Amino acid sequence: MFGTLMLLAVPTLLFRLLGALGVGRFATWRVSALHGLAVMLVFTASAHFVPSGLGPMPGHQDLVAMVPPFVPFPRFAVYATGVLELAGAAGLVREATRPAAGLGLAVLFVLMLPANVHAAVSGIGLDGEPATPLWFRIPEQVLFIALALWAVHVPRGARRARVTAGSE
Repeated sequence: MFGTLMLLAVPTLLFRLLGALGVGRFATWRVSALHGLAVMLVFTASAHFVPSGLGPMPGHQDLVAMVPPFVPFPRFAVYATGVLELAGAAGLVREATRPAAGLGLAVLFVLMLPANVHAAVSGIGLDGEPATPLWFRIPEQVLFIALALWAVHVPRGARRARVTAGSE
């Protein structure tokens, strides 16, 4: 149940530690958390493409089972969301694409919320594990949405630097 949060928290803390040790790219919690989100997305996106039962994480069939019945072409939807997660992860690591990636990911996370609700309510577990309860899934999804929206915010210093660079 906490696996996805650990895939976010551990890289975030490691990136911030690198920042504290002088790696300028990770000088802020915001950038460290967004890179942590990118790492998490690479792992979760990979589950969209691998067969179920291959390892400690869910696979394609597990995720297809989560798709609510009203969504057409559930196998395609799982592949498509995996591609979008990978694109969003790549977009988060570049400052220039971070706001667009954050907005796109926030929308994606909102659109994926019905699958999380469906899985919790229907008792659909992942990789043979019991279903994650709704009381955990909803706040987790809200956290992901909030982090994605944090990427949309351009800090004042970065905004000023962009304007100055563009006027030269």
